[in-house]
Amino acid sequence: MEKGQTPACIGIILDGNRRWAKKVGLPKFEGHRRGYARLIECARWVRDRNIKHLAVFAFSIENWNREASEVAYLMGLLMKMAKEALLELAKEGVRIRFIGKLDMLSEAVRKTILSVEKQSEKNERLTLWICLSYGARTEITAAAKEVASLGEEMTEDTLRKHFWSADMPDPDIIVRTGNEYRLSNFLLWQAAYSELFFIDTLWPEFSESVLDHILEEYGKRERRMGK
Repeated sequence: MEKGQTPACIGIILDGNRRWAKKVGLPKFEGHRRGYARLIECARWVRDRNIKHLAVFAFSIENWNREASEVAYLMGLLMKMAKEALLELAKEGVRIRFIGKLDMLSEAVRKTILSVEKQSEKNERLTLWICLSYGARTEITAAAKEVASLGEEMTEDTLRKHFWSADMPDPDIIVRTGNEYRLSNFLLWQAAYSELFFIDTLWPEFSESVLDHILEEYGKRERRMGK
């Protein structure tokens, strides 16, 4: 990767947990557990490459439509991760932020993630944005409603100011694992000029070498931004 080509922000759609579990003969819940563990590792890899922001699509608004048992497991896994692994990241200089329609979460989950955010709010080595109960269309609609309710002029800047992700730089790179070729309602506004990488690797198999290959390829791309 050439000098000056380090991205400010990477977005990742974490796809393929259940398919990985099926491939290796494990229950789908184990796929989710391995996927969460890989997220913690990936945050460290990104931080160690001096990239300041990592946004991950952990749970979409549409995911609430999955089987109740799976949703309950995922929420329990999130609680465990927040109390253990995310706090470890916080001790290592990572700031944790959750964005999405968080009022859909239980009070216990909201209280736990708020505590993690509070404990890590002064960290600066990396900001890990966990998109939880997130949908880009809902984010844009919610921002538009706020602009209208405040009587502000509707511009790109005023709309962006009211996004859940207002403090996050637009991602230079968006990666989707799992051999799917769509954004699935992830950071649609912010992705306008992102470099897109759709890769076959299932999320639990994502590795440092895969990350480095993406960063190397990104460094070769010419980003003209319409010029």
